[in-house]
Amino acid sequence: MSDQPGTDDVVGYAAALEELQQILTELEVESVDVDHLAARVERADRLIRLCRDRLEAATLKVQRVVDALDRA
Repeated sequence: MSDQPGTDDVVGYAAALEELQQILTELEVESVDVDHLAARVERADRLIRLCRDRLEAATLKVQRVVDALDRA
C-alpha cells in the first residue's frame, strides 16, 4: 500500500486491516524513529477512516436489502 494521498480508495478492506496490523507491530517496537512513528500513525488514521467508511457503506447496503425483502 502507498502513503501517497488519493490512493486509499483503491485499497481493499482486508489489505487495509493487514497494513494496520503491520503498523501496530512497528509501533510496539520501543526503538521506533519519531519521524517514522508520526508518518505511520497518520497512515493508520487514514486506513482506520477508510475501514470505517467501508463498514458503514456495507451496513447501509445490507440494510437496504433487508428492507426490500421485508417489503416483498
